[in-house]
Order: sequence, then C-alpha cells, then structure tokens
Amino acid sequence: MQIYNTMTRRKEELIPLIPGQISMYACGPTVYNYFHIGNARPFIVFDTLRRYLEYRGYNVRFVQNFTDIDDKMIRRANEESTTVKELGERFIKEYYHDADALGVRRASVNPRATEHISEIIALVSTLIEKEHAYATPEGDVYFSVRSFPGYGKLSGQNIDDLENGARVDPDEAKRDPLDFALWKAEKPGEPSWDSPWGKGRPGWHIECSAMSMSILGETFDIHGGGQDLIFPHHENEIAQSEAATGHPFARYWMHNGYINVDNQKMSKSLGNFFTVRDIAKEFDLEAVRMFMLAVQYRNPVNFSRDMILQAQTALERLRTAKERLTEAKFAPAETAEDAAFIAQLDDIKTRFCEAMDDDLNTADAIGVLFDFARAANTFVSEPRGKAAVEAGRALFNELTSVLGLLMHEKAEEFPAEALALLEERQAVRKAKNFARADEIRDALKNMGFTVEDTANGPKLKKI
Repeated sequence: MQIYNTMTRRKEELIPLIPGQISMYACGPTVYNYFHIGNARPFIVFDTLRRYLEYRGYNVRFVQNFTDIDDKMIRRANEESTTVKELGERFIKEYYHDADALGVRRASVNPRATEHISEIIALVSTLIEKEHAYATPEGDVYFSVRSFPGYGKLSGQNIDDLENGARVDPDEAKRDPLDFALWKAEKPGEPSWDSPWGKGRPGWHIECSAMSMSILGETFDIHGGGQDLIFPHHENEIAQSEAATGHPFARYWMHNGYINVDNQKMSKSLGNFFTVRDIAKEFDLEAVRMFMLAVQYRNPVNFSRDMILQAQTALERLRTAKERLTEAKFAPAETAEDAAFIAQLDDIKTRFCEAMDDDLNTADAIGVLFDFARAANTFVSEPRGKAAVEAGRALFNELTSVLGLLMHEKAEEFPAEALALLEERQAVRKAKNFARADEIRDALKNMGFTVEDTANGPKLKKI
C-alpha cells in the first residue's frame, strides 16, 4: 500500500515496524461540545484506513484520544456550573452516539488526558533534564523550540519566519516567543494536579505525545489528523517527543483536507457551522459517511445540502443492489453466465484493492462498487446459479463493509394501513382471490407504494 507521507511530501510504501502489525494514532475530540462536520472527516477517514488495513490482514492497534482538560472545557464547565470531569463524561458519551451513527468503530484504546497525568509529568521532567524545557518561577513549563534543530520539518515552516510573527502575552515568562507550554501553573477555579513545579495542568501538545508513546511506544507507524493540526500541534508533538527520546516519533504522517460549507470556510461567525447532531436531524448519517468517502481524503471537500442528498441517492443505489443480490432467485443448474460473473468478481476485487492501495483512494473504490452494482443488477435480473449469486453477495458485503457502508439494514417506516393491506394481499393471494389482490395493489399504488414479490416474501416500496 502506498500512502502520502506529509513529512516527506510524497507517496511511500507502507512498511510497518513489526511485520503484520500496524500501530496507529489519530487525534480525537476535545470533549466540550458535540463534534462538528469538520471533525467528522478525520474520524471517518482513519476509521476507513483501519478497516482496510485489517481487511488486508494486518493486526491494527488503533489509538484515538479524548482531550478532557483544556481552556475550552474549563470555560464551558464554569458557564454551566458543572465540573470539567462531568462535562467530559457527558460529551464522551455524546461522541460515541454520533460516531456510532457515522459507522465509526471504537478505537482499540481511547485514552483520556486526565488519566495520563503521571506519564505527562514524566515526559516533561525528561525534557527539563535534557535541557529542552524550562520551568518558570510561576510554575509554568515551556518547551525550548530552538533547542530542537528539526523544528518545522513537518510543516515546512522556517523558524526565523515564525519568530517574526510570534507574540508573547504579558503574563507569559517565556525565554523565546516561539516556546510553547508543556505545563500550566494552577489558576483559581481550574482543575490541577501536583507536579515537581507546583500544582497545575498539562498543555495540549504534550498530552498526545504522552498518551501515544505510553500505549504504542516511542516510535509507531502512523499518526493521523486533520490538515489544520499540522502546525502547530503535530509539529510540537514531534519536537517534544523526539527531543525526549532521541528516536523518530511517527514514521508516516497522514492528514485529511479541509471542509468548506457551500464553498466558504466553516466558521461560527458566518453561520455555516454545523455539528453532526444538527445534520442528523435531517439526514441519515450513513449518507454523511458516503459523502466524505466520495472524495479522496487529502482533497478539500465542499459540504452542502445538495451534496448530501446526492450521497444519499448514491447510497440507495448500492443498497438496492445489495437487496437484489440478497433476494435473487436460484436457477436449477450452473451456466456459462455464472462462470463469467464469478470471473468478473475477481476483477472487481482487484480494482477495489488497487484504488485503496493508492493512498486510500476511496473515491475510486466507490466507483468500482457502482460498477459492481450495475453488473450485479443485470446478473440477478433472472434466476442464476446458487454459487455465483452467493459469491456476489459475499463480495458485495465484504467491500462495502471495508468502507463502513451498508452495515445496518435500513428500516423503512410504512403506515399501519399500508402494512395491513399488504398482509391482506398475501392472504387473498393464497386463497386465489386475485381480483381482490389486484384491488389491494391499486389501493397501495394510490397511497404511493408498490409491492415487490421477493424470495423472502412481499415487500412495500415507495414509488
């Protein structure tokens, strides 16, 4: 598999540290609110990467953190007269609710920053010992950016250019404007923990380094996140991690592109800021997943109501193909058409994997699925050999599950009156009262429904 490595700015073959195993870390949410549509993209992208790597036979250890202590959380907890811990617990539950609806599987480990304070303190202590960090008299600890010669290698930033744009708040005791906080001294009304520098709490960047290295080791395979995290978050993670250990931190860096809303950058001030919970009021979130995967992950994507409706229609096309494969009738004997279809399945699987192996090109992989759907619809338009139909069903389910699509049957709701008529139609057909069956069919048509007779019994469909 080839993936684009942000560090080297080129596609590289994915070769894991340990053969057959992949260690992977992706930045998770800060749990002070429902997550928004921009957050949803990396959650879906790296869930899909994990699914595909597992499909290819790797044992994947996937870590996605929760940031459960930071300025936003403290501010909102104070506004709601609750504790930061209670706020975090509440929105971690809400994260799982929305992530489940998007088809995002639970990570192997979901560490919380507040549960890794001892590892954070140990890492900060190491940086001070190695003279890459310093404590101030007030109890803050800063990382000395100029002590790490490789600073800027991920983002391509020049340290001198950064210095020209840097600023120092009046209450900060930095030695250099570029230095960033590893530990923040206690302030009134904030959660705090004991440390060698006095009571305080961790800075944001140090949390991810401590959590990822404590679970995956000093060097691991893949670190992922949104493009907005390249600088300063991931740049700072690299600096503090490699300064502490002397080893490379992550071997491959993957970043998904930005999301615009109706061709504008998403922001609260423009009124185009949507949480996934907002979107779920109008759309099935599986359509949001389909929308996200229809564009290769490194490319920008434009979110709009029309685009989600298009994704929803596309998803229904795949769902219809799955249903037709499921309900296909078997012919009494195998034919040449069956053998040709089975041969076609091998080509479809090869093309799908080629797309996914090319830097997780889900857009092309979905194109292959639509080719598959068209071929399958034609093939099962009449009874076919059992082996060929079952092979088609199995592969269709296999490939859609790699993308996290069609994982749950969509339960359509029909009026009780229509369901009662359907039941009556079945009864009168058994009694060979075909005149009444035709009357019921016409009545259902007037209600906006048609009846499809399948191998598993009659079903209502919206016209």
